Amino acid sequence: MEEHRIPLRKVEERFHIQDTSLRALIREALERLQPTEERQEPHCDYSFKFSRGKELLVIKQFRKGTLQIQGSAGDLYKTVLKRIIPLYQSHVPHARLSLEALLGTEESSEPVTGPHAASPFDEIQEIPLPHIGTDESGKGDYFGPLVVSGVLMDAHTKPEFERIGVRDSKLLSDNRCRELAAKIRTICRGRYEEVEISPERYNKLYEELRKEGKNLNHLLAWGHARAIENLLEHHPCTHAVADQFGDAHYLLSHLMEKGKQIHLIQVPKGERDLAVAAASILSRDRFLARLEKLGQEYKMELPKGASKAVVTVSKQIVDKKGARELRRLAKIHHRTTSKVLNPFPHFFLPSPSQ
Repeated sequence: MEEHRIPLRKVEERFHIQDTSLRALIREALERLQPTEERQEPHCDYSFKFSRGKELLVIKQFRKGTLQIQGSAGDLYKTVLKRIIPLYQSHVPHARLSLEALLGTEESSEPVTGPHAASPFDEIQEIPLPHIGTDESGKGDYFGPLVVSGVLMDAHTKPEFERIGVRDSKLLSDNRCRELAAKIRTICRGRYEEVEISPERYNKLYEELRKEGKNLNHLLAWGHARAIENLLEHHPCTHAVADQFGDAHYLLSHLMEKGKQIHLIQVPKGERDLAVAAASILSRDRFLARLEKLGQEYKMELPKGASKAVVTVSKQIVDKKGARELRRLAKIHHRTTSKVLNPFPHFFLPSPSQ
């Protein structure tokens, strides 16, 4: 029998959302979770179905303002709430939402807070300056590159980050990310790194890692390690902070000589550190710019995330240029590929060496 850390329960939750910018942010956050299905329904901006084993959730944003979550889920419900609540609280400061209250459990030790609330990870506030923060963008997007950025924050840049409103890119609209990224690059004056892994290179690296029995976390670790090492080459410091992904040893094992000499801190929700938040903004901006450029090359808009629209556009590309073309545009290990090329996803995607 499948076990869940959060027990399965009937879910029936509603949020009232009139702010169109908040609706857009929540939709983007949900799309990054890769819905199992997207439907067009009357009176709805969108309708997503998420399924994971025995868990099933249907999330609808009604045009009159109600965001409805229904189904039967445990851990999946928690994952969805952790995407929605911070965004909701950032736009509705008087809201008194908590993950514990909505889940009806005292199990969670990770309270969800708004961007202006005190961080439950006090150690993040005590990291000495200067220090490096790293974060990535594009991991959950089918089209476009994976981008990992690193930012060196010191006593001068930290108050500047606070002044311009730096925060986790997931709490910002794409337009706001673009605006802030330009300011961050000016403030940092070259004390930042952006490691871009194009879809073609990503697919090649991922396939090589799989042959070695490794997974996506090793590829992420490689990108974070490169950003840290490149910064340390010209800007030595003693500490670095990264949002934790998988086992903490993934990143440690990919650091080289200079990186192994610093104190590396990996924590969940690392974007609460301003350096990590700034890195998340740079990564998102670089990802969006490259996605836009790819779209211009193919004379079509390439959607973000892994929604039904992504599948539709992918099929159009395959019809025009063949399945192999996806290697130039997409992260083909995503399950979206099987939806695009069903019933023969692997037959049509030989590696370039074959």
